[in-house]
Amino acid sequence: MSQEPSSPRIGGLPPRIERSPANWAVEHHDLLALREALDAGADVEEAQFGSPLLHHAVDVERDGATQRGTPLHVDMTAFLLARGADPTRRSSSTGMSAEELARVSGHWLAMELFEAWKRERGR
Repeated sequence: MSQEPSSPRIGGLPPRIERSPANWAVEHHDLLALREALDAGADVEEAQFGSPLLHHAVDVERDGATQRGTPLHVDMTAFLLARGADPTRRSSSTGMSAEELARVSGHWLAMELFEAWKRERGR
């Protein structure tokens, strides 16, 4: 599992952001690396830059589909839910839950998963 290296400030550019292995895996849509990070003890509710992994997954999935013009997918979100992530947990950076982020960003597949998650828990 590789990780983005941090680098010193060169020519006025900011240093690269150092990401945790789990956050890196979500950012690069690497399900195997995410599984390895969680199996190695990463917290499924880990937050980096104020956003839990589930929020990051919703954002990455929606952005990826929009930028590439490919169909929307939900595999990172589904995997994180299966591992215990809570879609009602709020991000300290946006104040929104992953469920709200999915709704406002148009990630309808994630919304379907979150609705099923709530039904299973009687919420």
